[in-house]
Amino acid sequence: MSYLDRIRICHQWRPERYRPFLLEGDTQPLGWVGHDFAARLKDFPSAFTVTEAAVLLPARYGDFESRSAVLEEALRELHAAGEIPKWRGEDYGIGRRWGAPPLFRMERGAVPLFGVLAYGVHVNGYVMGDDGPRLWVGKRAAHKAVAPGKLDHLVAGGQPLGLSLMENVVKEAQEEASVPADLARLARPVGALRYLCEREEGLRNDVVFCFDLELPGDFQPTPNDDEVESFALWSMDQVLERIRESDDFKFNVALVNLHFALRHGMLNPDREPAYQAIVEGLQGRFED
Repeated sequence: MSYLDRIRICHQWRPERYRPFLLEGDTQPLGWVGHDFAARLKDFPSAFTVTEAAVLLPARYGDFESRSAVLEEALRELHAAGEIPKWRGEDYGIGRRWGAPPLFRMERGAVPLFGVLAYGVHVNGYVMGDDGPRLWVGKRAAHKAVAPGKLDHLVAGGQPLGLSLMENVVKEAQEEASVPADLARLARPVGALRYLCEREEGLRNDVVFCFDLELPGDFQPTPNDDEVESFALWSMDQVLERIRESDDFKFNVALVNLHFALRHGMLNPDREPAYQAIVEGLQGRFED
């Protein structure tokens, strides 16, 4: 498997298997619902209008609170029936773009079933050495609902409603790696990546905000919850080899690590024939 293969995996979905999820009267989809799940939503006519062409939130729900309330009622019933496997107890704000006012809130566990735009923070914690940066690599706990046992960043997490990105970085850094708040706040925003792909949990329509956090050489991250099993400090050669030769890294973590490698000059256009394709692929552009 090549670097480009890892990127392509994050941009694979079959549009014919889905219908758009819209506010009634709009033409711009908020997300995409699989046909089987759309058929199930017909059982909730107070919350959804389901046609062969689309799933609609009725126009009579004209504000954030009314849309959120009717959705929550339906989603709780679906969870009770086992059709939303994990209820996270965390709401995402759903809208058209980052920075636009959210149109409604949605339980995180339901988000991939509607293919709506979701956000997350991914923090590459690194230590600078004579041979360049070395990355702290986390191993996800085996009981995680998504990507159990896969390799991860120092810190990463979905973006809940009501927090700024930096507030979320600080929260996740403390919870996952015992990073003190003052140190976590030194994380620098360095870009964002977007992808749309089919995963076991549903359709992932995500934007991940990337952060770099340079850490002191004597800092040792320690798991502070049950989401991370362990941390290890890897050279970038080790990271890149594992991305290239295996699928051990969580699918979106591989993208962010490649983004890091490009920015820090660990992937070189004189030595990497696919350099331009990797850069364009991280932007969601591929040649046939």
